[in-house]
Amino acid sequence: MPTQIPARIATRRAAPADDGIIPMSLRSVHFVVPGGIDDPAAPSGGNAYDRRVRLDLPGFGWRVRGLPVDGDWPRPDDAARAELARVLRRLPDGAVVLLDGLVACGVPEIVVPEAERLRMVILVHLPLGDETGLEPAVAAELDARERAVLRAVPAVVATSDWAVRRLVSHHGLDPARVHVAAPGADIAPLAPGTDGVSRLVCVAAVTPRKGQHRLVEALAAAADLPWSCVCVGGLGHDPEYVEGLRRLIARHGLEDRLVLAGPRSGAELDATYATADLMVLTSYAETYGMAVTEALARGIPVLATDVGGLPEAVGRAPDGGVPGILVPPEDPAALAAELRGWFGEADVRRRLKSAARGRRAALNGWASTAQSLAGVLHRLPGEPGGTA
Repeated sequence: MPTQIPARIATRRAAPADDGIIPMSLRSVHFVVPGGIDDPAAPSGGNAYDRRVRLDLPGFGWRVRGLPVDGDWPRPDDAARAELARVLRRLPDGAVVLLDGLVACGVPEIVVPEAERLRMVILVHLPLGDETGLEPAVAAELDARERAVLRAVPAVVATSDWAVRRLVSHHGLDPARVHVAAPGADIAPLAPGTDGVSRLVCVAAVTPRKGQHRLVEALAAAADLPWSCVCVGGLGHDPEYVEGLRRLIARHGLEDRLVLAGPRSGAELDATYATADLMVLTSYAETYGMAVTEALARGIPVLATDVGGLPEAVGRAPDGGVPGILVPPEDPAALAAELRGWFGEADVRRRLKSAARGRRAALNGWASTAQSLAGVLHRLPGEPGGTA
């Protein structure tokens, strides 16, 4: 059975501020984020991350002023570009500014000049050129733009150790100025599941990067097994891909067994996880994989592709147990084979479920994420203009 590189597990958790009181002595950080990060119809891991650190940073000494900027990031129109330029221009010299990389990294002509007077940190959820399905010329242009931005600022934050290594090597950044602040997880009640084996759940926006077509192919190859699968995630990011996926599902006759449920959040998402026996994720690229730790926070084992930061998200239980199975990318047959093992070997299921419960107990909360990010902000140079 494939295994993964053990993730670095930190068990210490920092406590948030008491009673939600924000002392007047807190320093301020201006947080530039994509518009609509609070829209429940467009959930994403990056949006969830931004919302949580915005909420938790005050517990570690930073008052957050959110600055949402609407636009089709990272390739905005002229109106969005002008609005971002206006937002940055209005900030006082020397201000501490945290920018979501989706907004910042595609527009160096706006961000780089402002780095001469603002103390900037760029938060990279996914390198722009790593998005699946981009034309090569577009990917190369975004890659070059991102490199210019990241080299112009004193600090960069990524969401996994893998992502730090990727940014340092790919963009030639000073390793001392690239930091990790891994996503946290909220521990939830253990998922009772359905029958312990047959209910599969995939939580991911339906896009080429998440690779749901590979999941369909794998499930079609294992159609003789008694599985059912619900795919939870936004359907509006790439309508052409969604339509093609629906045709693929119909071609294999899986309409009654594989459901594209659209986005879910709150109690509805909790109820979906509660029915899950196994989490499946077939991404082409992930810097971490928050849906994986959301599942593990409920004791649900994981079957996922071995890409990017997913091995870190899967991790290991404190006793060394592996709470998931990682398969090679671009190999639906390997995914189908592991599904057969999951259905056919009770010992495998017991071992994975035990490890998932152990990993659940060792997951860091979001306070740890905010603490790491606050540490980066505290260590910024006193004067703007430093580079990475």
